[in-house]
Amino acid sequence: MSKSNFEEILGFSPFISSNSLYALCDFETLLKKNLSLYDFILLCKKNSVKILQYRDKISSNDIQIKHLNSLKSELNIPIIINDKIDLIQYCDGLHLGQEDLTKVNKNKIIAIKLIRARIKNKLLGLSTHNEIEILEANTLDIDMIGLGAYRATKTKDIDFILGEKISYLAKMSKHPVCIIGGVKKDDLVNNANFNVVGSDLYE
Repeated sequence: MSKSNFEEILGFSPFISSNSLYALCDFETLLKKNLSLYDFILLCKKNSVKILQYRDKISSNDIQIKHLNSLKSELNIPIIINDKIDLIQYCDGLHLGQEDLTKVNKNKIIAIKLIRARIKNKLLGLSTHNEIEILEANTLDIDMIGLGAYRATKTKDIDFILGEKISYLAKMSKHPVCIIGGVKKDDLVNNANFNVVGSDLYE
């Protein structure tokens, strides 16, 4: 069997991964906690992070590009950008929310095709929150889903708290599952391939 795009970029099959660490680098949160980007890089190395998502709502594109280049030069793991498709050339993939997708086109299949035309074979992740969104995601040309929220979180207002139901939902996905929302480093969630960890990485 040929390797998937995700496996090629990741270096191993995401389906054999169980609760591996997927770090969420929210630059605004780093500033609030008085941590530098290099501090975050050291934490990623210490915790054997396998994939990283960079989210930055406050910096200019030039600064974000500088940060992405630093992350890529220091960490030998895939670097995903949150939302900013214009910066796709500086990273290995893109993660979108449901609302980001519908802004491109109300038809999600068409939206993904348009996004794929821009990002080519780079990784594409999509946030999901329920059975319907997971089943829709199963029909889309994406590489992984974010699924959550697992727990409530201090950094974001959340409408969907899945709790223990998350294992059942994760099993429905044909794509690798990255659980999101209040996730801790040592959480063991059945059927989850990656734990998306933000604050717990440096607390």
